[in-house]
Amino acid sequence: MSSATMTITAEELERMTLGEQRVELVRGEVITMAPAGAEHGEIAGFTFGVLFQFVRAHGLGSLYAAETGFVLARNPDTVRAPDVAFVAAERAAQQRGRTGFFEGAPDLAVEVVSPHDTAEEVEAKVLDYLEAGARMVWIVRPRTRTVTVYRSLREVQVLRPGDVLEGGDVLPGFAVPVETIFSAG
Repeated sequence: MSSATMTITAEELERMTLGEQRVELVRGEVITMAPAGAEHGEIAGFTFGVLFQFVRAHGLGSLYAAETGFVLARNPDTVRAPDVAFVAAERAAQQRGRTGFFEGAPDLAVEVVSPHDTAEEVEAKVLDYLEAGARMVWIVRPRTRTVTVYRSLREVQVLRPGDVLEGGDVLPGFAVPVETIFSAG
């Protein structure tokens, strides 16, 4: 006999009392995540700050901090919470005043890889974001001091210190040297 796994919806996840527990919903299953470490938090916070200043100065849209849920798929539901997310102004305006998770993918999802994240978990997140319509995904790897930029599964670029991370058509004019992301402190 096999035991059936109970799946839940995004709305059921919203109603759950989780306390300080960090979770995502992946194809209807609640996935518990360990709290982020100090380096992870510092890099994610710095990235948010740099993007916030740029987005605000140019009126491009809205930035969302870690733990903001984005509904990427339905039946079964997937809700991911990127470390940093950007949504263009027109799409962000459609969500204003709504409670609950953001419906749809961010235009840009940023994930900072933690020491306990597996390659498969990171790849699954990239696939979920892109399949849901994200226009760009940045995977920030503190251990290798690289940023992998996904515009699609075919358009992938690995940036190292000495390279410049650019916003492309998602954040026109945005550019920051890669090494500054890793020297946030």
